[in-house]
Amino acid sequence: MSTHTDLFQLPGAALSSRFLLGSAGYPDPQTLARAIAASGTQVLTVGLKRTLQAGDNGFVAGALQAAQAQGARLLPNTAGCRSAREAINLAQMARELYGTRWIKLEVIGDEHTLQPDPFELLSAAQTLVREGFEVFPYCTEDLVLCRRLLDAGCPLLMPWGAPIGSGQGLNNIAGLRSLRQRLPDTTLIIDAGVGAPSHAAQALELGFDAVLLNSAVSQARDPVAMAGAFKAAIEAGRAAYRAGLMATQDFAVPSTPVSGHAFLLGSAP
Repeated sequence: MSTHTDLFQLPGAALSSRFLLGSAGYPDPQTLARAIAASGTQVLTVGLKRTLQAGDNGFVAGALQAAQAQGARLLPNTAGCRSAREAINLAQMARELYGTRWIKLEVIGDEHTLQPDPFELLSAAQTLVREGFEVFPYCTEDLVLCRRLLDAGCPLLMPWGAPIGSGQGLNNIAGLRSLRQRLPDTTLIIDAGVGAPSHAAQALELGFDAVLLNSAVSQARDPVAMAGAFKAAIEAGRAAYRAGLMATQDFAVPSTPVSGHAFLLGSAP
């Protein structure tokens, strides 16, 4: 199936890759660069707060160079922020540093689950949209919150699959399926909790538009090989969704018709 007829839409960009890749936790810049190439990603995320605290030392510049070599764009994020004010300040710094209006908005409300704070998240999104940002909010599958974020002007949503870094996969299949069904025209990207290529394939099979992940690649024994595995799984999940999955049943349905007359293959009619 040609990807040229199945482009993925983000504000100001039509992309052929549905794999958004994080840039944290790699053993060295060279491994990150090779993982970027293996993933085929066209969107690379960078945590500005972590970069400022730990020191850059050219790490972001190297990652950007590798990403831009294959036409990828930068998506700064506000990872580590605990309030709307903190996230807004960081977003403004990211715009100055990287010259992009894209911002992945994270405002954490619980230290144990790293679940987003819905009230601070919505407040920050409203302010940043008014300031001209294209806000990519990291949220839960809560339908009411998602609608409020869209009403605020967010162009897409990034619901979690499971807590950040947990690798649990998609914890609430029913909730995510409902979100997809109730918001059929909204770009939805699964973010957080994806630990295995099969989780990513499942997200695409459910009809989600893309997947963003980091730890499952950067913490793998071989990050480059894992990036390639996720790329293949995401493409397979999308192809299966477009092809149409069979309906599930609570009872057995024979694959071979049992009515009519029996016949032998190759026998005369």
